[in-house]
Amino acid sequence: MNANGALAWLMAPLSGAATHEIAPWAYWHARLMVLAWGVLLPLGALAARYFKVLPRQAWPRQLDSQHWWRAHRLLQWAGVLLMTVGVALALGRAAAGGWHAPLGWCLVSLGWAQVLGGYLRGSKGGPTGQRLRGDHYDMTARRVWFERLHKALGWLAILGAVGVIALGLVAADAPRWMPLALGAWWLLLAALAWRWQRAGRCVDTYQAIWGPDPAHPGNHAAPIGWGVQRRAPTAGAKAGAS
Repeated sequence: MNANGALAWLMAPLSGAATHEIAPWAYWHARLMVLAWGVLLPLGALAARYFKVLPRQAWPRQLDSQHWWRAHRLLQWAGVLLMTVGVALALGRAAAGGWHAPLGWCLVSLGWAQVLGGYLRGSKGGPTGQRLRGDHYDMTARRVWFERLHKALGWLAILGAVGVIALGLVAADAPRWMPLALGAWWLLLAALAWRWQRAGRCVDTYQAIWGPDPAHPGNHAAPIGWGVQRRAPTAGAKAGAS
């Protein structure tokens, strides 16, 4: 196959049809949903998992970096807002057949549940706060359940979005280059996640904020989430946490 033939094959619809026509509302719906669930929300999730302690941060002397939190909040809010606009474009229109629409509504519900659930995480507390006592610093039952649900539902939604987007591409009879490009993008994200996980970048939120000093009550509980690492106290840990 020559270059022109390869280009023609990539631009052809998945079904092999000679033409590809789609209503303007449908392709804007698809673009916004792919940007939200295929790009922004996964990046926000990776930022929260692997960037709580930055590579050049002198942890535990330097604690509570806010870069991951700002990136996570910005990316997740942007993703959910784009998702909402994408849903609004599809309201009252002819829905795609099969499982795309019902599973898509499940994703929309999970997306907004994650945003609203963030307001139920409780108070922070800690030595650097206005009050020492707090749901996060004390790792109360409220905070424990928030972290369990927030992490589990968040990653479930991200993984589920891959399937829902794939169903949407099939329903729209998208050009072949689109699933190939998205597949390459997701493989890149998976490879980066694997590399960062092996490098020990998935640091427990509690220790990222307050360090490993056993004087902090939350350091006596197991970390929440798969693959989350909690480090042992070092000679400089108490000095960094003070």
